[in-house]
Amino acid sequence: MKNKYNAREFILDILSDIVGSILYGIGIVYLFTPANLAPGGVTGIAIMLNYIFGWGIGITTLCLNIPIMIMALTTMGRSFTVKSIKSIIISSAILYIMENYPIFHIEADILLSAIFGGILMGAGLVIIFMRGSTTGGTDIISFVIKHFFPSLPVGKIMLVADGIIVFSSIFVFGELKSGLYAVIAIFCSTRSIDSILYGLDKGTMMTVVSEKSHEIGDRILHEMDRGVTFLKGYGGYTGNQQDVLMCVVRRQEYGKIRDLVMQTDPHAFVIVGETTAVLGEGFKSYTQ
Repeated sequence: MKNKYNAREFILDILSDIVGSILYGIGIVYLFTPANLAPGGVTGIAIMLNYIFGWGIGITTLCLNIPIMIMALTTMGRSFTVKSIKSIIISSAILYIMENYPIFHIEADILLSAIFGGILMGAGLVIIFMRGSTTGGTDIISFVIKHFFPSLPVGKIMLVADGIIVFSSIFVFGELKSGLYAVIAIFCSTRSIDSILYGLDKGTMMTVVSEKSHEIGDRILHEMDRGVTFLKGYGGYTGNQQDVLMCVVRRQEYGKIRDLVMQTDPHAFVIVGETTAVLGEGFKSYTQ
């Protein structure tokens, strides 16, 4: 039974790597490379080396990832590293095939290449990420650095690494716009990953501190058909105890509930924050 399960998981991993790598490859080979865009990461370095020396992007990506995977093996664990090596080999092979046996040719301006290339690259990467794997590159380097320097935030390490690559591309391609549009490509890729990984069903969380919190809660329940939660709290300055209301709503409902709160208690203290994802009744289900 365990062998069957492992075989099924392995097949799903391979299929995810192939589908993700195809989307990723379309963005890299057909959109970024012709437009001279190097949107960070090892692939960005490979695009620049291809421009200077004519080295193939697929082969170069594979070679650049070899020392990175050796470092990952000592810090990220054997299981994760083996999975990533599998994904790197598949993605590099698909990049190689797309480069040498192009199916079609896209002639798009640099802005469209940055936007749609970023979206496709992000969509491809997230398919691979969702199977617990990665295509290597600067994200692995960031985690390795984090292992030796725990106080450094991973996000900032990745930002610096990608920033250096994007800045270098300005001099390699000899155009300022190459770097500027590469930033747009990175932004589109990041938004694509977030939208697919966390979903578009984001919400707004409202925390209301009011002497009329229960009255506000009743109105939200009956007029907006939204659930509320009461938290026990007390004022740090006054020491007075009161219930704090917490409610998560869809973004388009925020204006109505804000007005409802102000109508009930103009002196209410309201904290508003955007949630990355909301799971549960009235929002996205756990199985989606």
